[in-house]
Amino acid sequence: MNKIILVSLFALLLTGCSAGFGEKKIKIFSVEEPRAKLDYPMPTPLEMEEVRWIIINSENADEVFKKLEAAGIDPVLFGLTDKDFEILAKNFAQIRAKLQETNTLLEEYKKYYEEYNIESEESNNKPK
Repeated sequence: MNKIILVSLFALLLTGCSAGFGEKKIKIFSVEEPRAKLDYPMPTPLEMEEVRWIIINSENADEVFKKLEAAGIDPVLFGLTDKDFEILAKNFAQIRAKLQETNTLLEEYKKYYEEYNIESEESNNKPK
């Protein structure tokens, strides 16, 4: 009999909690904040210094060295084979492609934020 009373009391306590005794209701709401204006300038193109390329081969090496010495330039060479020059050209092409990709991404982000802000302003200015 004690077990029945104890189980009944326990069941009453559990159902009493769900009946709203001592229960606090929480109201949840959200406020949409407009995105901050993306006010970053687009990157400016690089201004590279001009590099003077001198092609030296076995036939013109003496002539090139004499001209450099006459101009007061110490004739030091940094050489590339034709295959290394191709690799250098490919690397620069990859750099240009990555810069273009980055610029396109920045333009898309700017467009996304500006369009969202325009839509947000229009919906806020509509008469209700």
